[in-house]
Amino acid sequence: MPQVSASIWVGVEPADAFAVSQTTGRVRRGWDPFIRRQHFLDGATAPAVGVRTWTRARVGLAMVSRYVSYRPPRQTGMTMESGPWFFDTFGGGWRFTPQEQDGVTGTLAVWKYTFSTRPAWLRPVADRVGTWLLGREIRARIAAWTRACTDPEVLAAARADRAEQEGSTARGSSTGPPGGSPEQGSGDSPLG
Repeated sequence: MPQVSASIWVGVEPADAFAVSQTTGRVRRGWDPFIRRQHFLDGATAPAVGVRTWTRARVGLAMVSRYVSYRPPRQTGMTMESGPWFFDTFGGGWRFTPQEQDGVTGTLAVWKYTFSTRPAWLRPVADRVGTWLLGREIRARIAAWTRACTDPEVLAAARADRAEQEGSTARGSSTGPPGGSPEQGSGDSPLG
């Protein structure tokens, strides 16, 4: 299966780097060049393993994906449940590792997408095109995320979201009741 990846170092701690990557709503759409709209499904109000999201890309394509891992502040991953006809499979993972550079404590971010295309007879060409397109997209997203990690407004929103989620976890809240409408919850979810 083809895989595309991008990595970059940012001068913020992993908790903040991860939190920026998981921002939602207006804040997320402000920095993420991929997302036009996104929301949790099934009544979920926060990311967690098993939570599904619906995402519409700025180019118009839509996808339903499920979190297969969610381990703040180090790693998150998703897999496609339904999406554009040309993807047979699609999944992604974002990893955040503490790393010091030039005496500055920061984070090494590595983002990877793995996919397969259909129909099978078209894979030799479609996989090359998909690798090129997704490679361009992942590099643009991680560059935009890097800029967002230096934006005081985005950092403040990410830290507030993180504090709220940590408070909800401490109080024993869950991701919300199953079976809710797609428009319930936060109105946006983080991973695209």
